[in-house]
Amino acid sequence: MGIKILLQDLDQDIFSIEGYRAKGGYESVRKAFSMPQDDIIEEVKKSGLRGRGGASFPTGLKWSFLDRKSGKPRYYVCNADESEPGTFKDRFLMEKIPHRLIEGMIVSSYALGAHKSYIYIRGELMWIANRLKRAIAEAYRDGFLGQNILGSGYDLDLYVHPGAGAYICGEETALLESLEGKRGNPRMKPPFSATVGLYGCPTVVNNVESIASIPWIVMNGGDAYAQIGIGKSTGTKLISACGHINNPGTYEIDLGMTVEEFIYSDAYCGGIKDGKELKAVIPGGSSVPILPKSLILKTAAGEPRLMTYESLMEGGFETGSMLGSGGFIVMDETTCIVRNTWNFARFYHHESCGQCSPCREGTGWIEKVLHRIEHGHGQSKDIDLIVDIARKMEGKTICSFGDAAGWPVASAVRHFRDEFEAHVNQKGCPFSC
Repeated sequence: MGIKILLQDLDQDIFSIEGYRAKGGYESVRKAFSMPQDDIIEEVKKSGLRGRGGASFPTGLKWSFLDRKSGKPRYYVCNADESEPGTFKDRFLMEKIPHRLIEGMIVSSYALGAHKSYIYIRGELMWIANRLKRAIAEAYRDGFLGQNILGSGYDLDLYVHPGAGAYICGEETALLESLEGKRGNPRMKPPFSATVGLYGCPTVVNNVESIASIPWIVMNGGDAYAQIGIGKSTGTKLISACGHINNPGTYEIDLGMTVEEFIYSDAYCGGIKDGKELKAVIPGGSSVPILPKSLILKTAAGEPRLMTYESLMEGGFETGSMLGSGGFIVMDETTCIVRNTWNFARFYHHESCGQCSPCREGTGWIEKVLHRIEHGHGQSKDIDLIVDIARKMEGKTICSFGDAAGWPVASAVRHFRDEFEAHVNQKGCPFSC
């Protein structure tokens, strides 16, 4: 077991602000106020922290793009609209340790010069939204939010804003549209949020896990964070492990451990349930390519596959995948890949905002064709048809939703074409689903 940054002291009473502060909580706020704002940004840059919501863009670099010259108000927004199938680590963090996120929001807002900040949370998570509101009230009471925080002269108000349950609002600009009270459609870019964001003002949007990592970086330094992990995959990562495993749950790992250790170690997934064989893994949430056992445990070159951004991507999408949002979905030998892919396709068809024709039409076509393959009405040409549709969606939409809907389909056919052919030839699913 490696170092704990985000889930530290989880076994202690750190839900209340009293318990959290007893374990050193909110000390990074005091330290941050003693530092120039640019120095905090430099520490985050040195840490190598990358966005933990899926895109994995360097956090410090994203902060440095914020427009500081326009004279307009700056806003800081937490993307807590965790909606990716197979991903639940942000929910876990907010539910168990709400003050870790709030502390990160305060420090980050100060570093960026924002005086109003928002936590945009998925509408289905109202009990967690209420927990956050209670924790925010405690932070106001103890002087960590509001006017002249800790006598620093810095003011910050923090709000929780529930969405309406749209997956597309996990996309940064759709989130901002929703936060403004509009329909959650992604915006054309440029301009980017760093210059024209919330209410037309400079805005930074970060993921829950990214923000919760900031207090540790401020307290211990960017270099200390960069020493955890391997290469450009620095620090720790929360993984939502689910599927056919003995120990489903949320785990904090040092980036760089092997995928095999994560799956089979008793400290993590604990191996495949009921002694069955591993068949495939989707390592980063439903929108990333699926990998069969032969490619998830080892790279195409025969090297052990690591839990890092670079190792999981090695070989591109022909032989690799993505760490993405950390939704680690494990499938055993009884899994029907066709049915699983169709189920994801149903989700993406339902959740498309419909703004872009390739996505609006393509997600529906893919669902329809996969439905007939799974239910025994498919033809051989349908297999290539769904791959062709997926390719014609990729890179053709305002946001990356089209890519997210297409990648799982193309990779499923690439690695498990024999199963698709069996469905066609046998006129039905050969698995007892």
